[in-house]
Amino acid sequence: MRVRFAVGLFMAGVATGAQAAPFEPGAARARVEQVLSRDLSRLDALYMDIHRHPELAFQEKATAAKLAREMKAAGFTVSEGVGGTGVVAVLKNGAGPTVLVRTELDALPMAERTGLPYASSAVTTWQGRETPVAHSCGHDIHMAAWVGAARALAALKNEWSGTLIFVGQPAEETTSGAQAMLKDDFVRRFGKPDYAFALHVSPAPAGTVLYRSGPMSSTSDSLEIVFHGRGGHGSAPAATIDPVLMAARFTVDVQSVISREKAPEAFGVVTVGAIVAGDAGNVIPDEAVVRGTIRSQDDAVRAKLLAGIRRTAQAVSDMAGAPAATVTIAAGGKMVVNDPALSERTEAVFKQAFGKGAQPFPIIMSGSEDFSEFVNLGVPSVYFLIGGLEPAFFANAIKAGHLPINHSPDFAPEPEPTIATGATAMALAVMNVARPAGR
Repeated sequence: MRVRFAVGLFMAGVATGAQAAPFEPGAARARVEQVLSRDLSRLDALYMDIHRHPELAFQEKATAAKLAREMKAAGFTVSEGVGGTGVVAVLKNGAGPTVLVRTELDALPMAERTGLPYASSAVTTWQGRETPVAHSCGHDIHMAAWVGAARALAALKNEWSGTLIFVGQPAEETTSGAQAMLKDDFVRRFGKPDYAFALHVSPAPAGTVLYRSGPMSSTSDSLEIVFHGRGGHGSAPAATIDPVLMAARFTVDVQSVISREKAPEAFGVVTVGAIVAGDAGNVIPDEAVVRGTIRSQDDAVRAKLLAGIRRTAQAVSDMAGAPAATVTIAAGGKMVVNDPALSERTEAVFKQAFGKGAQPFPIIMSGSEDFSEFVNLGVPSVYFLIGGLEPAFFANAIKAGHLPINHSPDFAPEPEPTIATGATAMALAVMNVARPAGR
């Protein structure tokens, strides 16, 4: 009787125990890391290859092809050329939620000076000029972690159920790639996800995972102003209307919109990143072009900034007796807002899996992201950060008052443990929402 009873309990455990066992993040982390340990050298090599061969927005053909090959090898069904150069990789694994995981493909039009043995020396034509290209934002780290998470999830299919949509998005730096993918019939072709995740490397100690509920990033707008002058000889400025002077005056005066027109506690940034005018030192050109970026975290503040920019440009033109400047302001990425319920659920997993390595991120980022285009489909989403700097380097940089951040020519994340941490955290976040029935 006892034997039969014990056997009955055992058989019940065989039938239901595997499904009924709760998700245990610490144990799941160990299994994910065991899978990744077989792939780390390959993931690091992929990262270095992508880092050495960066491509700008909507030019990421070679980068996209590399990711497509990796995802096909992992067992995903891959669609290429989505939204131009985007990649969508799908893996179906029974009934369950559809989970989107996004990475970015593009690099920046800037030179790298990290001195790394795999540093970029790539050059391309951008805005009509020969321009260096570098992955100084960290998208190369993201891609390697994205592939790593995909491989881990494919190898651990018995631990999750549902459909994965891994998205390699072009043109994040111009905040136009996500929209391009959505306009390419993304939802009809691949379905509307039930959850979405993305990560970003940050200038924090490598091995850390940083989380936040609610607003995560800022709204961005791009700015271009053409000041129309009257060119002439540099020795006779009175016979000209100098657009370079107008561009310089605008660059300084527009900061009064920030310092005097919005509330001091309200976030707002207007940055002029480029002034393009003329070619010779003794020739005053006909035009000067100002390009910049606008960041805000509140619709009313944004409206105030945009109105102030237009008014300042008009005033500068009027002061010079010049024709009205041509002002073009284009909307970029909207704020990324993490879903509170999904954030709480994901944070709990990160805390259990990473212990003190999981930490709250205390502020809304001043940077912007078009991951918000996927979020704003009405998809509960979480965007989290991973540290990327060697801890001793980070501590010394803080002490010295010079911490290389994203978009700095000196920004150089450590491949490991950064890639492994990102891949593990992403895999756990997905497994947490795509659990088999009964778990």
